[in-house]
Amino acid sequence: MTSGSWRQGMHISAVLALLGVAAFPIYWMLVTSLTSSAETFADAPRLVPDLSQLPIYNAVFSTTQIGVWLVNSAIVAAGTTVLSISLAILPAYALSRLQFRGKGLLGLGLFASQMLPEVMLVVPLYAIFVTLALLDTLMGLILVNSAFTVPVVIWILKGAIDSVPVELEEAARVDGCSRIEILLLIVAPLIAPTIAAASVIAFFHGWNEYVFALTFVSSEGLRTASVGLAGFVGELITPIETVMAVGIIYTLPAITFYLVAQRYVVAGMTSGAVKG
Repeated sequence: MTSGSWRQGMHISAVLALLGVAAFPIYWMLVTSLTSSAETFADAPRLVPDLSQLPIYNAVFSTTQIGVWLVNSAIVAAGTTVLSISLAILPAYALSRLQFRGKGLLGLGLFASQMLPEVMLVVPLYAIFVTLALLDTLMGLILVNSAFTVPVVIWILKGAIDSVPVELEEAARVDGCSRIEILLLIVAPLIAPTIAAASVIAFFHGWNEYVFALTFVSSEGLRTASVGLAGFVGELITPIETVMAVGIIYTLPAITFYLVAQRYVVAGMTSGAVKG
């Protein structure tokens, strides 16, 4: 075996090992969801799924509102993603390209906003939501989640815009393009991989957020999946197999979104900025 093939084999082994470590929690959730309660607490754990327990997934959909919860979570996550990117791209461009008084202070303020935990803002935000009639609405969750993701997305997009050559914008301005046209038609396509990465961050924040979804939404029909999943934890008994089944169902859409976004990240990274 040559040194090149040996090195390639080591790389493949390392990748497979990392994939195994990353996928094992999901696999263990699947095994636990397909294991009866008696076997779950047995001395010897089951290592392979018991396919005879598959009807538990039908029972989950028939006895809970998991379908409604997933739709609500998808609406909140998608709304948070779209709103965060829309609100962040203009400030990110301004911080990267423009010179104005208070620029450094603004950047510091965006950074400092991430130091406050969400739970500390529940009470003042609750008062604001009461005034604006945003309680018990999915739009309220989209707005509050976007408020926490926009500063992060601004910094991420600013770093990407910094790497775009200024000469491209100068050439576009010579051709008569405005700032908005330069941003949307030239800069945005070049930073598409970063936009995709920022979208993943915003989506997962909206998908997994729990504190605001629990506090600001009380209607059963507007409950998100994160709150619904936590509701299975009881004071006296917790149905482990049901919790794990719901957890698998709750995880799959997020994984699917990540895989789709990852494809666009890779496609953007391999595309050139200038084509001759």
